Amino acid sequence: MIYQAAIDESFPVAEPTQVARLRSGDPAALAEAVGHYQHRLYRYLLRLVRDAASADDLFQQTWLHVVRQIHRYDAARSFDTWLFAIAHNAAMDLLRRRPGESLEDREFAIPSRAPDALSTVLAGERAAILAAALAELPALYREALTLRFEEGMKLEEIAEVTQVPLSTVKSRVRRGLEAMKQKLCKEDIL
Repeated sequence: MIYQAAIDESFPVAEPTQVARLRSGDPAALAEAVGHYQHRLYRYLLRLVRDAASADDLFQQTWLHVVRQIHRYDAARSFDTWLFAIAHNAAMDLLRRRPGESLEDREFAIPSRAPDALSTVLAGERAAILAAALAELPALYREALTLRFEEGMKLEEIAEVTQVPLSTVKSRVRRGLEAMKQKLCKEDIL
């Protein structure tokens, strides 16, 4: 099930009434919120930490933090952004503790035109190639590209989630795309 969550294309968003119920302490609201966000949040964490067991742990830590700190949530802000910021902080803490993990610089999906079998196979191959190239990037670039292109977040939202200036987010997205392009050109894929 976790693997399916990581590759599921659908990502529903919690309604404001669900967030209000969560804030009021309704026990069923947590289950509903987890259900609404499980695919997106788990996929984000898996892309970032590249390890299913760690992603599982971070997923649980994120929701525990939500339950404990829901009183700090500002309803005027996006619940998505608040949730992903919590997940970001937990993931960055984990990555900083990992020996050999680089958060800094070292050194997406292409739409198919027709839903025929060949286009589907080619799109799958492209997605696998892009996922492999993305997995080799430093964590900060993986995160920026995942939030931007897989989660569809605006640059401003990514800045809020990662708690860095907008210019830094723009730089990370640009550098991440450049690094992927160089890797793909080196392998004669582009």
